[in-house]
Amino acid sequence: MKALKWFGATFAVYVAFVLAFEGGYLGIFQPSFEESGIPMLVLTTTDGAGRSYDRRLARLETDETLYVSAHHWTRGWYKRAVDNPRVQVRIGGVLSDFVAVPVDGEEFRRVAVEHPLPFVVRFLMGFPPPRDILRLDPITP
Repeated sequence: MKALKWFGATFAVYVAFVLAFEGGYLGIFQPSFEESGIPMLVLTTTDGAGRSYDRRLARLETDETLYVSAHHWTRGWYKRAVDNPRVQVRIGGVLSDFVAVPVDGEEFRRVAVEHPLPFVVRFLMGFPPPRDILRLDPITP
């Protein structure tokens, strides 16, 4: 019974940590990890009422194509990008227009293999649902 209490307490602390990490640290503060070698971008999505939302995301590049990955519990930005695929991307202060395209099949596999989520990352995120990936196709004027 004592072991069960310890397990329950440890699990509760882990859940509280994941909620604070995902919802607070990543969700509210939206830190940049570029100084640790993770390229970042700011994705601006729009909801059905026309309100804009900015989200800092890791920038994935495969075969000279730009991708972003929804691999956290919070995915409002992903749903907005799928519902309204015209998005804006800011990289290094440069703002550009893109169309967000969900990927699957071989393209998904190739990007996911090239940009894996290590165990420690999945642990910190509370083992979120399977990831979704968007390709960002530039809109040329």
